[in-house]
Amino acid sequence: MRITLLASALFFGLISCTEKIDTKIETAPSIAGTWTLVSSKVITKGDTVATFPVTGQEMIKIFNENTFAFFKHDLNGGKGEAAIFDSGAGTYELKDGNYSEHLAYCNYRDWENRDFKFKLRVQNDSLIQTGIEKIDSLNVNQEIVEVYVRKK
Repeated sequence: MRITLLASALFFGLISCTEKIDTKIETAPSIAGTWTLVSSKVITKGDTVATFPVTGQEMIKIFNENTFAFFKHDLNGGKGEAAIFDSGAGTYELKDGNYSEHLAYCNYRDWENRDFKFKLRVQNDSLIQTGIEKIDSLNVNQEIVEVYVRKK
């Protein structure tokens, strides 16, 4: 009886001393959702131009599983000299921070059906997109740096 009691105590003692194994797998934060552009700059031939924020405008970018869309408009309901509306959409792939877009739709029609490769990273509630936009036929060759904040 003493041996059974001692064996039981030893067994339960060993079980209580085992280390819990964390089975949680770290994954990259999802980019799915809506993001608000807070700053943007374009670098062309070494010259940097801040292109956003612009007073009286806002821009959002929306991601789902494999498609994206962006919309920029003025806050005056399309009235006045500062009236603007830009939009585009397409598909994307993201792997290990390498982000590629296929721009299928764009109000600047010469930009449609183009592929662009960028770096993308999520840092806290910010999404940072950097890379080169190059379209030889339009004489476009510029680096972009865009910073978005997740819309709540």
